[in-house]
Amino acid sequence: MTNFAIAGMQMVVRSGDNLEAMKAQLERTMVRYPWVQMVMFGELCAFGPSIAKAQPLPGMAENYFCALAQEHNIWLIPGSFNELVDETVYNTSPVINPAGEVVTRHRKIYPFLPYEKGISGGTECTVFDIPEVGCFGLSICYDMWFPETTRSMVAKGAEVILHPTMTNTSDRELELSIARANAVMNQCYFCDVNNVGDLGYGRSIIIGPEGDVIYQAQSGPETIIFEVDLKRVRRVRERGLLGLGQPLKSFRDAKIRYPIYEQNAVANSALKKLGPLELPRRK
Repeated sequence: MTNFAIAGMQMVVRSGDNLEAMKAQLERTMVRYPWVQMVMFGELCAFGPSIAKAQPLPGMAENYFCALAQEHNIWLIPGSFNELVDETVYNTSPVINPAGEVVTRHRKIYPFLPYEKGISGGTECTVFDIPEVGCFGLSICYDMWFPETTRSMVAKGAEVILHPTMTNTSDRELELSIARANAVMNQCYFCDVNNVGDLGYGRSIIIGPEGDVIYQAQSGPETIIFEVDLKRVRRVRERGLLGLGQPLKSFRDAKIRYPIYEQNAVANSALKKLGPLELPRRK
């Protein structure tokens, strides 16, 4: 099986407890689309961005979604939670299988600093296998602004990138371009699901492995149903985008080794002159 059906939940969420609203939306979706195999929510959908809501994982909220995944026999990406580890907080997204088991968790590598205060960055690019389907990658919101994240997941085998987002700022238009660029440069599906309401401007986007926009949502609540075809990814990677460029093979075969990735390169580069990462101030 190379086709896999996903529902992206672009739903109205507010800071506070949204668990029951998420459950109701999931149940409505499964009644209407019983053939769906995975459900994905937006970033921080369950409780919003407040660090005060951070909790250990596994914990109450994660267990809540594990039970839902098992009940409906689906893969579930319940957005993300602020995860508390001793005194450190991460923005973390679990991957739950149809047996209600957490198969992996992704800690957001790039918190949206200086705005996402108090959140520490993870250190791993996350991929996981869906048996008899293919390899999926998982990143969160600002992660996609750094091409190394998607490229690293693809190098580990990812054919579909799942990307919960919480964007309620004016750079949403830029994110749509970045999502499309990630898909076409890496010849993969890129599935970006945003919130609406206080925690998002919507406009979720699903992009195919040749950079084609499969669906782009508007700014209100939507349930986005789509199917990824892993056979298409493999064919595009074999034959090229539109039968033309094969960027992954070219990247693999190039003789250049980029100096910026060598040890201590950043400390010795022009990037060092940029100054501290802090909020802009009025002059």
